[in-house]
Amino acid sequence: MFHTLVLASVLLCNGLAAGVLTASELGQFPLMARLPADQYIRTHAFFSTRYDPFMPICLLLTVLGDLTLAVTADGPLVQGLSAAAALCAAGAVLISLTRNVPLNKWVRAVDPHAPPRDWTERRAAWGRWNLRRCVLVSTALVINCATVAIS
Repeated sequence: MFHTLVLASVLLCNGLAAGVLTASELGQFPLMARLPADQYIRTHAFFSTRYDPFMPICLLLTVLGDLTLAVTADGPLVQGLSAAAALCAAGAVLISLTRNVPLNKWVRAVDPHAPPRDWTERRAAWGRWNLRRCVLVSTALVINCATVAIS
């Protein structure tokens, strides 16, 4: 029963995180990338307050749940899949902490009426790192779904 509850929690958190990142990748960021700096900064502030701390909590719970299953689940296949999913989700956390969060803080500090010369490149960098997070979290979700299928 314990493993079933942990796996259900992992699927919920992982699915929510993957959904947020996919929505960001397919809709929000492409729209925002076309906005002038002042509108981008206002829109960015709006979205970031909607997803923090919801998204980081979902990602961390995914990592912790998958690690729990990697250590305690029955069978090496489930343990291995859970470990792989934990690594994918942890990779997304690492990217968030080292790439996206610093860029988010930088955006909040930018004067919307006088963006720096590297404005376009930094926005593009955020998008590239966000895509990587999306792929990692979605991969973790696929792996976690496979875990359900074999459990």
